[in-house]
Amino acid sequence: MTQITNSRRYDVDWLRTLAFGILIFYHLGMYYVYDWGWHIKSEHQAQFVWLQDLMILTGPWRMSLLFFISGIALALVADKYSQGSLVRLRSVRLFIPLLFGMFVIVAPQTYFEALDQKLIQPGYWAFWVDYINPWTSLLVEHHSIIGLLTWNHLWFLPYLWLYSLLVIGFMPWLNRLGASNWLSSVKGRWVLLTVISVQICAWYFLKKAFPSTHDLVQDWYNHAKYLPVFIGGYLLARQGKWWQQVIAWRHVFLAVAVLGYIFLILDKHGAFASLAAQFDTDIAIKLFYGVISSTGYWAWILACVGLAGHYLNRPSKLLSYTDKAILPWYMLHQTLIIVAAANLKALQLSPGFEALVILLLTVVGCYLGYEIIRRVPLLRWLCGLKSQPAQIKTALAPQAPMA
Repeated sequence: MTQITNSRRYDVDWLRTLAFGILIFYHLGMYYVYDWGWHIKSEHQAQFVWLQDLMILTGPWRMSLLFFISGIALALVADKYSQGSLVRLRSVRLFIPLLFGMFVIVAPQTYFEALDQKLIQPGYWAFWVDYINPWTSLLVEHHSIIGLLTWNHLWFLPYLWLYSLLVIGFMPWLNRLGASNWLSSVKGRWVLLTVISVQICAWYFLKKAFPSTHDLVQDWYNHAKYLPVFIGGYLLARQGKWWQQVIAWRHVFLAVAVLGYIFLILDKHGAFASLAAQFDTDIAIKLFYGVISSTGYWAWILACVGLAGHYLNRPSKLLSYTDKAILPWYMLHQTLIIVAAANLKALQLSPGFEALVILLLTVVGCYLGYEIIRRVPLLRWLCGLKSQPAQIKTALAPQAPMA
């Protein structure tokens, strides 16, 4: 057991907050970005071709960082609970919000998407009755095995739940591995080479064969990408020596990550046309792209962890709020973006002003939504929050009149 495992890591909380914060901007960008499919699209997307380059900066590794952080977070609490208790806690914290999100919070996304494509007539409540009915005949071409019911952006929750159960099941072995003298003696560069090699194999053999679906069942490339990252985060937290090395090498990781991003952008704009032309026919060139992609992927994750470990491992009043608000904000944000965007279309605002209005409505909606959720016991449970703290109960209790 390492000392670092037992100490509060504020940098992990900050990383979680910042990573989820990026999601708001990323999903707002998905409404405007040119030629990328999404639930609804702006009529101004032709003006935002440049937005692809910006979103590629975080797109390949953004969710992987969240899985990595989640693996760290699980390791930091692993010694406080039994395996059975951890399974129960994870299930309540993730599965209940998933079900509530699918039936209530995500439903408007499907409604406004179908309305935008002129597939249905206006009338939300009539739509919702069909949406929650797995045997509905509405929009049959869009059905999954559970009808129209979907988790959309909440796909992260079932994936995290599944990976958590797998790691909890192997926790005794992983804990012994993390604390072993053998593992602590392995130099960090060999561990890094191993995880990059795993990512290269996943990229080479699975990416094209199994495009991202987020359906949990057939999403093999994403599983091959996210599960090792989750396990890697868990082992990093159990092996304090590696964590300190990541912090020490933060600037190296950042430099490698930026160079990899520059290569991807230059390649996207045809700077290496002769290489790109041989991508499908030359194994060596395809592997070269895989090495660049996979190295940059891990470099961004480790750069973020290292920079946060150096600069952000300190408490904050803002962090004490955001750490509790993250899950409700995550659940609410994409629905608020889609509802705001769909209703603002008719006003024909300039795209820049419209984007600011959507962002403002989303942030205000998330804030007000969380303030309501945290004050209502049933909503707290449905959104994965712990029981109401005593100080909030006292603050909300009726005050005695002044004499």
